[in-house]
Amino acid sequence: MATDPDLQAVRTNLEARRQRLLAELAEGIEAPGPMTYGSQAAAASQVFAQQRDLALRDKGARDLAQVEAALERLEAGTYGRCVGCGAGIAPERLEALPWADRCIDCQRREAGGR
Repeated sequence: MATDPDLQAVRTNLEARRQRLLAELAEGIEAPGPMTYGSQAAAASQVFAQQRDLALRDKGARDLAQVEAALERLEAGTYGRCVGCGAGIAPERLEALPWADRCIDCQRREAGGR
C-alpha cells in the first residue's frame, strides 16, 4: 500500500509541469498560408494542422488550470482531499495524477453525469 505523498515533491512536480505548460502555451500557432490555385490539398493540410494545434492549446489550458488548482489546494492544506465528498484521495491516484481533485468514486459520478 502506498503512503501519503511527499508534499514538497508533489509541489516540485506540479510547478515543473506548470512551467512546461506555460512554455507550450506561449508558443505561437502558425496560420495557414495563402491558398493558390491547385493547392487545395496543401491548404487543407495547413488548416488541419492549425485545428490540431488549437485543440492541443485548449487541452494545455485545461491542464494548466488543473495544475494551478492543485497548487492552490497545497497552499490551503486541502491537497489530497476530494472536492466532491471530502474523503481522502487514494495515494495511488495522486501518484498517477497529482492534480486529481476527486476521489475515484466522485470522478466516476462526475464523468457519468455528462
